[in-house]
Amino acid sequence: MDQRWTVAGMLSIAALFLLAWPGQECMAEASLQTSTSPAAVSMQGMEKLSPEARGDICLARGEYEQAIEAYRAAPRTAEVWNKMGVAWHHLDAIGEAKHDYERALMIRPDYPEAINNLGATYFAQRNYKKAIQLYRHALRLMPRSAVIAANLGTAYFAQGKFRQGFDAYRRAFHLDPAVFAAPDSLSNVPANTSLAYRAHEDYCLAELFAQAGMEKQAIEYLTRALNEGFDNRQQLMQDSVFAQLRKTQEFAQLMAAQQPR
Repeated sequence: MDQRWTVAGMLSIAALFLLAWPGQECMAEASLQTSTSPAAVSMQGMEKLSPEARGDICLARGEYEQAIEAYRAAPRTAEVWNKMGVAWHHLDAIGEAKHDYERALMIRPDYPEAINNLGATYFAQRNYKKAIQLYRHALRLMPRSAVIAANLGTAYFAQGKFRQGFDAYRRAFHLDPAVFAAPDSLSNVPANTSLAYRAHEDYCLAELFAQAGMEKQAIEYLTRALNEGFDNRQQLMQDSVFAQLRKTQEFAQLMAAQQPR
C-alpha cells in the first residue's frame, strides 16, 4: 500500500470508535439490554424500565444528555460508568468522558470496553503513545475485536508508524470487514475530516476490499474516492492490488465515467 494514502486516509476512520457494553462492536446496531427496539419504546414504556435500560435506549437513539441523566439514577457499576462516558464522548466532552472511563476501571481494571474508550480520549488529545498503550492492552483482553484493532491501527498511523498501523488495520479487516463499512454507526464518534482526507481514506479501503476479493465493495470505495477528488490516475492504474479489478467491466465503466466531457 502506498504510504501517501495510508497516513492521511486512515487517520479519520477509527480513532473514536467506542464500545459501550460487552459484546457490542461499534459497526453493528447497538444491542440493547432490553427486548424492545429503541424506536418502538413509548414514553410510558420508558417509565417502566430501569434507569440503566432507559439510558441504553437513549444512547442508542443518540439522545446523549438524556442518557447521562438516566445513568445518573442507576447503580454506579463499571458498565454504567463506561456507558455514561460514551454519552459524554459523543457530546465531545472529552474530560468528562475520560473521568467516567477511569471510574469504570477503578471498579473493574480489566474492562476492555472502558480501556478502549479511555484510549480514544487520549487519541482525541493527540497523546498517541498513551492511546496505543491502552488499545494494545484492550486488544490483549479482547483479541477478536475488530474495533479495537482498527483503533490501534489509527493511533499507529497518527504516530507515523505506518507498518504497524497497516498491520493492525489488516487484522481488523480480517476479523470483520464491516468494521470499515459504516462510519455513521450509532456507536462511534466520527472524526471531522476534509473531503481530501475522505478521498484518501476511501482509496485505502478500496485496496483492503480488493485484496479480499470483494470487488463490489472495492468499486464502491474507488467511486467514492474519485468523486471526493482522488486524482492520481497513474497510481490507480499501476497499483498491483487492483490488477484483477482492472479487468472487470465495472472498473472500465468507472474509468469511462471519469473521462472529461
